[in-house]
Amino acid sequence: MHIHDAFVTLLFHAVVLHVNGFARLHQVYTKSQPDYTGRVTVPVLWDKKSQTIVNNESAEIIRILNSAFNNLPQTRHPQIDTYPEDLRADIDRLNDRVYHAINNGVYKAGFATTQSAYEEAYLELFKALDEMDDRLANNRYLLGDRRTEADWRLFTTLVRFDAVYVGHFKCNKQRIADYPHLSGYLRDLYQVPSVRETVHFDHIKAHYYASHASINPTAIIPLGPDMDLDAPHGRDHLPAR
Repeated sequence: MHIHDAFVTLLFHAVVLHVNGFARLHQVYTKSQPDYTGRVTVPVLWDKKSQTIVNNESAEIIRILNSAFNNLPQTRHPQIDTYPEDLRADIDRLNDRVYHAINNGVYKAGFATTQSAYEEAYLELFKALDEMDDRLANNRYLLGDRRTEADWRLFTTLVRFDAVYVGHFKCNKQRIADYPHLSGYLRDLYQVPSVRETVHFDHIKAHYYASHASINPTAIIPLGPDMDLDAPHGRDHLPAR
């Protein structure tokens, strides 16, 4: 599959964005491939012109979005590079650590079916969060003064953590709000222009609490917690490009 000019839409689980009047994501998959019977997963990069799915692997989509549209006049910030060549080896190493221990770690804890499996994932998760908090003590971002792909991959877990993973997945040693550096770092990323508009806590909580019957059979969605990610992040003293 290929990207056809600028006619693409990025689809997430919460909203199917004006694609052919579809109401469910499975319709996007079967529109792309009528005999498709596999799992329906998110995110999805959809080519509106050729009516096909370009990609449904998040690690690949983030790289596509980083550079594939840089030569198009509609691209507003082609100078932004979240995977700079001089940091690629460091980004890859950090991505590997964050993915296994944090991004996927919350799921390993939340869906564990034995006490030992839960404890192993839980301990590794908070060990890795402690490592990230330490990295951020003197660095504005994970790899210094530049926001990179590694930051955004960590952000997706951090922004859900206090609202979902602490309770729903029993990752309750401490909240992100309790970390001295991760807490401000999360607010710093959230406050990047246009980022907050992509975060919908009602969608996030409804998805997790209402779709995992084995974990939350009543499908009751909690009203809290109260989170103010627009509060000052307190990280302006650290250098940033």
